[in-house]
Amino acid sequence: MMTPQERYEKLAEHLKEENPLLLEAIELYRQLDQVAHKLGTLSRQHTYAAQISWWPLISILGTFSAGKSTFINHYLGVDVQDTGNQAVDDKFTVICYGPSAMPITLPGLALDADPRFPFYKISEKIDAVEPGEGARIDAYLQLKTVKATPLKGKILIDSPGFDADSQRNAVLRITDHIIDLSDLVLIFFDARHPEPGAMRDTLEHLVKTNLNRQDISKILFILNQIDTAANEDNPEDVIAAWQRALSQYGLHGGNFYTIYNEKKAHPIKDPNLAERFKRKKDQDLARILNRISSVSNERAYRIIKALEIYANDLEENLLPKIKQALKQWRRQVIWSEIAIWCLILGLIITTVWYFDLIPPLINTLSTSPLIGIGTAVLTLLVIILIHFKLRHFFAHRLAKTWRSQDETVATALLHNNRWWHPLFSETPRGWSKWAKRRLQHIRTESQRLIQKLNDQFSTPSGPSKEDKATPPTSTETHAQPPDTEKSNT
Repeated sequence: MMTPQERYEKLAEHLKEENPLLLEAIELYRQLDQVAHKLGTLSRQHTYAAQISWWPLISILGTFSAGKSTFINHYLGVDVQDTGNQAVDDKFTVICYGPSAMPITLPGLALDADPRFPFYKISEKIDAVEPGEGARIDAYLQLKTVKATPLKGKILIDSPGFDADSQRNAVLRITDHIIDLSDLVLIFFDARHPEPGAMRDTLEHLVKTNLNRQDISKILFILNQIDTAANEDNPEDVIAAWQRALSQYGLHGGNFYTIYNEKKAHPIKDPNLAERFKRKKDQDLARILNRISSVSNERAYRIIKALEIYANDLEENLLPKIKQALKQWRRQVIWSEIAIWCLILGLIITTVWYFDLIPPLINTLSTSPLIGIGTAVLTLLVIILIHFKLRHFFAHRLAKTWRSQDETVATALLHNNRWWHPLFSETPRGWSKWAKRRLQHIRTESQRLIQKLNDQFSTPSGPSKEDKATPPTSTETHAQPPDTEKSNT
């Protein structure tokens, strides 16, 4: 398993020439890890840098035969994906730049075992929802590499189509994982099948569940193969029917596009209608391709903004939960100790009183004080042993309860169950003025890096003298995808 230090070194190697600004972000992620490691919210083997994709990620989701593969092949200029009216690919396909002009297909294990890809250890997540399915990772994922210029600096993910048979928990878990990591999500629907009843699960999961996301703007809803409606009596009704179907699930206007592939389009008899359809298609396709071309810049913003989000979540969400868990733990340990010692003391008093053992005890202690000292030491050891046994028992029992709500809080609770950490401390282990200042520093630096990114793409005060004298250059920055040639070997 790649250590955090090795991961950072790999990232720095890839980014030092492609986007030096993100090298500063790497150092901030390292500082964030230090705070989380001390708090116990992150294990020493893990890093926040592994929770995001450092390479721009574009996912293409949708229904069977919606034209996803045709769109990918057209965009890349290479026939990477098989196309057809029937279900062709029944697994998620990760496509990235490679050394061969001909597509090379690798098993899902290549993704599950490589921490440079967004599906690292995804088999464990699949096992969590469907035990035993993680071992069948090749049935869910595959990697394809091809030497296609549009892929440089990007990773594409093509999903299997959604239907009643494919709506399995493992597939939905991977889909959610993809949407969370992606910088751009293209959701395709087939205009030839306007009846939403057959795709209720698709609309429910891909539309309704994503409308409340803060990053909903990254999701584009695409009605593909709209040329098939051109020869209808009222072609606008087809589009209107789809808009009504989507609106039932909460999507009103927004990122909704209608396109088709001219090479595979049905002939449109009315030349005026053909020109109107083509013009609308060209406009929408240009907007989609523009979003794809700018995804590298969006990724840089997301990577830097995530620093502030993680820092805020650590201090404003996780820390109060950890304090709450520690308070519950402390209360359970104290009350259980009180109950146990009251019971033991009651038994001792009852025994001594019933058998009239007070005079013999006084006589023994007065004649042999070492027995009294030994008894006191033994009693103290028993108290300490019971105390730590109770701490351990209630910490693990409470962590099990918290694990169903928040795994991070459960881990942090066990992190505080160390013999040297006082039970009555109100402050979680690892939280200090240093940690608070470090998080504030990370937030401040994150905002500064955002401003530096803005300076690359905008000049509110107008061009400087140096800018006027310097010819314009491309502003798009690309982080190179993983070195697939090395990965393949």
